[in-house]
Amino acid sequence: MHLNGKHALVTGGGTGIGLAIAQALAAEGAQVTITGRRAEVLEQVATEGLHPMAMDVRHEEEVVTGVARAVEARGPIQICVANAGIAVGKTLQKTDMAFWRDIMATNLDGAFLTIRESLRSMLETDWGRVITVASIAGLRGAPGAGAYAASKHGMIGLTRTYSEEFMGTPYTFNALCPGYVDTPIVERNTASISQRTGMAADDALQLMVNQNRHKRLIAPEEVAAAALWLVRPGSQSINGQCIEIAGGQT
Repeated sequence: MHLNGKHALVTGGGTGIGLAIAQALAAEGAQVTITGRRAEVLEQVATEGLHPMAMDVRHEEEVVTGVARAVEARGPIQICVANAGIAVGKTLQKTDMAFWRDIMATNLDGAFLTIRESLRSMLETDWGRVITVASIAGLRGAPGAGAYAASKHGMIGLTRTYSEEFMGTPYTFNALCPGYVDTPIVERNTASISQRTGMAADDALQLMVNQNRHKRLIAPEEVAAAALWLVRPGSQSINGQCIEIAGGQT
């Protein structure tokens, strides 16, 4: 329970990777503010240590006021997990500006705003951890998903830059880069691929599974375990890193 007294903020904390990380942090004693667009989803998973708060990371004012409310309720944010994101693929010629902007506003703008506002209170403390949930696509690209891959490259750039800006301080910044994880996003992508191509659902799923080097989907708890490592004692020299969770080398 080494996180007793610590306040964590996890965006996109109602499902998938975000929920797994939030639950892992709460199990270690943290009070965790979980955010997302849909209050009903957050309220359904809220248990001891998890505090739901509707917040759309695409909108600056919502992030500014939402983070301020969370700090007022539970104290300075010392663990910031910028996880909220959407994963939808379109080829280059099918990518219009509305689609591009929605991906960037959620994945990249949202991460920037979440980190900036969380740091306002974190910098008043003597310890802090910032974790961005990027993707293996942020390191190697993703054919048919240029906007998504670009947004995740941008998240990694933010993470590395802020680790340099705060070098030598008690605050670290690291990115988790998972491959395909067994979450509702994979379920939606399976249906989308099947619909677009006429491929059987099992074959569409296998396309994603095969992108992971060990040929299986990653459990959300595996990503959460990496996040826990970054907030535990002994992690203070892990900074500015992109931690691949993809079953092998990229």
